[in-house]
Amino acid sequence: MGSVTRLFVLLPPSQSKAIGGSRAVKIGTFDAALGLARREVVMALGALVSSDRQRLMEKTFQVQGPLLERAVASTQALVEQRALWMPAWRRYTGVVWGHLDPASLTLAQRRRILVPSALYGVTTAQDYVSDYRLKMNATLVPLGGLARFWRQWLTPVLADYLHDATVINLLPKEHGAAVDVKALAIVCHVVDVTFVAEDDGALVGHDAKAVKGVLAHQLLAQGFAAFNTFQWRGWSTRPGDGETTRPTRPGTSEFVIANTDLA
Repeated sequence: MGSVTRLFVLLPPSQSKAIGGSRAVKIGTFDAALGLARREVVMALGALVSSDRQRLMEKTFQVQGPLLERAVASTQALVEQRALWMPAWRRYTGVVWGHLDPASLTLAQRRRILVPSALYGVTTAQDYVSDYRLKMNATLVPLGGLARFWRQWLTPVLADYLHDATVINLLPKEHGAAVDVKALAIVCHVVDVTFVAEDDGALVGHDAKAVKGVLAHQLLAQGFAAFNTFQWRGWSTRPGDGETTRPTRPGTSEFVIANTDLA
């Protein structure tokens, strides 16, 4: 079994989120390092919702109707410091997180899940977050594109936090744009994972999201060696891809998870 103590997983947040929580909130892993940047985002969001410009809010939050109403209400609660909080692993309820089954992971394992987000920059799955609606590919006045805004903050913070670690990158392009992977690879080993059909066609949608959550769970529970034995509903590590033992030097490598049933 590979070492799990310095193995981290980069996972995206989900658009679907649980409602509710508690007024009590615990200090988060990156609160000190990213506090200033987070305040800039909240201030910009506050100006947006107070402007009451319907079309601009629809464009920024990328939703309409009841989902927009929820986005505005949750933003107002955050700005007015009356938001409700819960750990990220409870808040996120999408396909990836459902198949991750974070409730069955230990607290220490959940702390090794790193989640880039448009509102918080990055948190662990154990850190507390509020209800929110904001995608990393959104543009927010006056900050500009949020992926570019966060990239300048996240790269040095994560490089310091992940020094000498092995990092499994399961981020889609939207969230990956907020992290300079090449810069991270100078101080840690980054493993990029691609999910494909047997004919090498890239996969998107429910299946790719589901297997991403399952793989993340096994890596956190079993360590890097999970790549060697991974199998789930036709998905498996394609023979010859990647390394058989956990990398110990900075750099990059790649694993391909293929599904012959979908070819």
